Amino acid sequence: MCGPTARAVHAAAAALLALALGTVAVRGVAEPRVALAFTGLIALGECVRITLPGDREQAPIGAAGALAYALLGPLRGVPTAHGTLQVVAVTGAGLLLAWLPGLALPHRPGRPDRSGRTDRPVRRPAWADPARRDGAARRLLAVGFAAAVFQPLYNGGLVDRFSPEGPAYGAFLTAVAALAALCDATLAALLRRSEGGLRFPAALEDELRSLFGIGSAIVATGMLVSLAAGEVGLWALPLFCTPLLLAQVSFRRAAAVRATTGQTIASLARATEVAGYTPHGHARRVADTACALGRELGLGTRELALLEYAALMHDVGQLSLVEPVPDGATAVLPCAEQQRIARLGSEVISRTGVPRQVAEQVARLADPCTGPAGGEGPVPLAARIIRVANAHDDLLTAARGRGLGEAVGRLEALEVIRLGRGRVYDARVVDALARVGGQARG
Repeated sequence: MCGPTARAVHAAAAALLALALGTVAVRGVAEPRVALAFTGLIALGECVRITLPGDREQAPIGAAGALAYALLGPLRGVPTAHGTLQVVAVTGAGLLLAWLPGLALPHRPGRPDRSGRTDRPVRRPAWADPARRDGAARRLLAVGFAAAVFQPLYNGGLVDRFSPEGPAYGAFLTAVAALAALCDATLAALLRRSEGGLRFPAALEDELRSLFGIGSAIVATGMLVSLAAGEVGLWALPLFCTPLLLAQVSFRRAAAVRATTGQTIASLARATEVAGYTPHGHARRVADTACALGRELGLGTRELALLEYAALMHDVGQLSLVEPVPDGATAVLPCAEQQRIARLGSEVISRTGVPRQVAEQVARLADPCTGPAGGEGPVPLAARIIRVANAHDDLLTAARGRGLGEAVGRLEALEVIRLGRGRVYDARVVDALARVGGQARG
């Protein structure tokens, strides 16, 4: 289900596209050959997509092609006159063409595995993918914004005072492209806040950070294509989009490395359950609660990903114990024993190739939150979050074992944790637990 923000963005994009297509149908297409070339480039780029950190899909070539058309001035020295609405129409046509192969593809949900979770993704048509719909709406609005800034000034002759070969013209294109990128980042942050529960500042920070990666390559390629087209014409499209295609290959390899890391973490998280040291689903419940607390406390996507990794593997140190802790409830152990288990787990994690921060978070999750421990500096926020989430699930599991109802068990667990607020458990995290209700998967 789309939230109100997503529905508003989708409606605005659909209205803009309908206006653009209607206007172009009435007035006709200016420079049809150029419009067709950019439509094909955008459609091809939408078919060659990559997945960025945070499970965000991006079509760099399609985005760069749309931006280049929005910023297109002279073509081989001849002025163009396609205008803002034709830019939107061409971009929308390219998106729709990329979606056509999926219109005949039936939408099938993923098949659940033995645990009941749907972890095996099934390819879905673009129209059935909320992320693709969000991306298309953002693309139309951001490109429309860039064209609305550049095209009226260019067609009105106000840009003529800048020589296309001079630095002023390039600086003007850079400013427009930067504003378009900021517009896209703001829309993405609004959509992620609506759908994923992230706070807007954290979501916007993540999106702005991503601009320094593939986002900067998209903006640079779009500007280069628009500038080079003034000299070499449409040959600029394949010439300057090829490096971006090669960059996508590198991003795909990085995605494969992340997938391997995820598999390693999943295996370690299940090891304690298979060995009988922790109850079934404990690691997953702790990770879900920790991520809910992290979102409540304003963590960004990267911090949430590291937090989830550490929460999934927080009990790996129990594998070194001769006798399992009853129900895996390390929260009831003496503080020194909790710290020993945490550091043993950190040593194992540090040898698995996962990010270094994950091992550091696990090593510190049993340290007191009132100050530095052993001169190592303040306890990381992620470690404090995991400690509260772990204690909450341990106490809730114990309450279930005594036959208490779910609601009563959650209230009892929260009250016990509140007794250690500011001493054993971080006060901010405990308050966040009270606000989110400690929700986790059962």
